Amino acid sequence: MREQYMRTGEGFLLVFSVTDRGSFEEIYKFQRQILRVKDRDEFPMILIGNKADLDHQRQVTQEEGQQLARQLKVTYMEASAKIRMNVDQAFHELVRVIRKFQEQECPPSPEPTGKEKDKKGCHCVIF
Repeated sequence: MREQYMRTGEGFLLVFSVTDRGSFEEIYKFQRQILRVKDRDEFPMILIGNKADLDHQRQVTQEEGQQLARQLKVTYMEASAKIRMNVDQAFHELVRVIRKFQEQECPPSPEPTGKEKDKKGCHCVIF
């Protein structure tokens, strides 16, 4: 079932809990699985360190999250679903990353001139 979601997804939030080192250590595996299922070397993803409001229980530092994001070549954000910190921003950033990726995959074609019609083209829809 997970791979079906991966096949149809346009982009992914890779979320781990900053209070759980085990969830952080699983991220690399999930990212690799997504790339394998998509048969790509890169794909729109953002790394999210959740539960950022629980600083006193933190097991993963912000620097570790940023370092992993650099390694995976993705954006890193910290969030807290409990206090709604960066939740909307994470989804907005993911949409930006998806759109940028899609534009690179299929840049807009120039306006057709005269009787020329460009029947090729990419159509991208984000739900």
